[in-house]
Amino acid sequence: MMKRRLLRGACPDNKLYASCRNTLGSMLDLVCKSDEFQFRLFTIGEEIYPCVTELADIIVRELVENTGPSLSEVQKFSSFWQPLKRAVTAQLPCLFPVAMPLRNTVMEAEIGKLYQIFRRLMTVMDICMTRIESSLGNRGVANTEAMSATWSQYLAVLKIVDSMCELYQGAKEQLASLLNARKVSFSALVLKFAKRGDDDHQWIFDYKEATTFESRRHLAMLLFPDVKEDYDEMHEMLIDRSNLFAESFEYISGATPGSLHSGLFMEFKNEEATGPGVLREWFYLVCQEIFNPRNALFLRSADDFRRFSPNPASKVDPLHLSYFEFTGRVIALALMHKVQVGVLFDRVFFSQLAHPEISLEDIKDTDRVMYNSCKQILEMDPAFFDSNAGLGLTFELETEELGKRETVELLPEGKSIAVNSENREQYVKLLIKQRFAASISQHVERFSKGFSDILSDSVPAFFKRIYLEDFDGMLRGGENPISIDDWKAHTEYNGFRETDRQIDWFWKVIHK
Repeated sequence: MMKRRLLRGACPDNKLYASCRNTLGSMLDLVCKSDEFQFRLFTIGEEIYPCVTELADIIVRELVENTGPSLSEVQKFSSFWQPLKRAVTAQLPCLFPVAMPLRNTVMEAEIGKLYQIFRRLMTVMDICMTRIESSLGNRGVANTEAMSATWSQYLAVLKIVDSMCELYQGAKEQLASLLNARKVSFSALVLKFAKRGDDDHQWIFDYKEATTFESRRHLAMLLFPDVKEDYDEMHEMLIDRSNLFAESFEYISGATPGSLHSGLFMEFKNEEATGPGVLREWFYLVCQEIFNPRNALFLRSADDFRRFSPNPASKVDPLHLSYFEFTGRVIALALMHKVQVGVLFDRVFFSQLAHPEISLEDIKDTDRVMYNSCKQILEMDPAFFDSNAGLGLTFELETEELGKRETVELLPEGKSIAVNSENREQYVKLLIKQRFAASISQHVERFSKGFSDILSDSVPAFFKRIYLEDFDGMLRGGENPISIDDWKAHTEYNGFRETDRQIDWFWKVIHK
């Protein structure tokens, strides 16, 4: 340790000193998960701080010079930063996040130095992301081929900055503001450098507002395995159009997840056509059958007939849960093969796939009458509400299914519990849970099971990465008409010139 101090005093860039520093970083990286190590780290904090500062200087310099940083430099910084962060927060757990500037606080100088590193990285990343936007030009995120390989670690640096935000009040908002202002470059970085198999993407979802549809879709699609093009291992299907639903169910439900990951080879009986076009047609047709109201598996949303949610009454069919698992597989496979199937999910159904709790806002587009009623209950003046005996409400819900009415108690002895201003929030929460979750919980569970058979991660992990509107675009496509001028401006002519007669004819036909 003494040798390393002497070398640092001579020159932090000394190769021997850098080697000693790297060795220490590797040791910290190996043992930082040990509880015993956390306590020992307090005694060597004075050794860790200078290393973090030196490595931050290297990263900042390479960012400014547009030469990096390299993966190794980011990893070296992280090997010191993560143990140091753990030690500081463990020693002063009640202090963080702290407000800057500090006044008469333990470790004031050290925490202040780390804040300066945070601010420097924020400033230089703003410069770098401005540089990216300039390089992308008018095409924006569609021009990721113009991005330099030297920018490949920018997301890793931003992840470190995000980690630093946990120490300082308002830091998260500062980073969010930066990323929102640099939405195009941030999304381009995600599209270009976020790869399948990386585990460094979770932090990005705290800043979903700073991403574009294309980048969110990209992150979600990373959870699917690559579509294989090995014809020898493809899952083959020969389907009779007149028995499309039943035969598709047998082929997909009877397959192992592994065989479905190998790709699909689709052929209709007594037809010669094969290939991607036939597969796309099959996806579209089978989804139209699955969501056809005649089959009673799904219900149309009352406020938007394009949207569907599981039908509680589908339980009359003994195979209904198997059908929902089949549906989960089909939808996931369609997404994996990038096929739009012409259906949309109801917001409540989408929300249940992302997280178990359904909020009042989730039901707004599904049942506007119930939404308005619940809002009125919650916003009514407490004194007026109680003086009217809680509108005569009790903790029960009357339901109707297949023409049969029944009353469900939301709590034990719920019919005897009056709703008042103090328990009305609990009443609304239980009402929504019973009306929209409990009645279709098994349906959602089996759909999720089928969907997860195709994913390489959990179902909530996929749906938390996107908004409902993103999922709409992935399943059905956009509603906006194609801009021919924009199409023309972003067209590349391989082997042709824009002035060629054939190209001129093409655009004239398109305009007609």
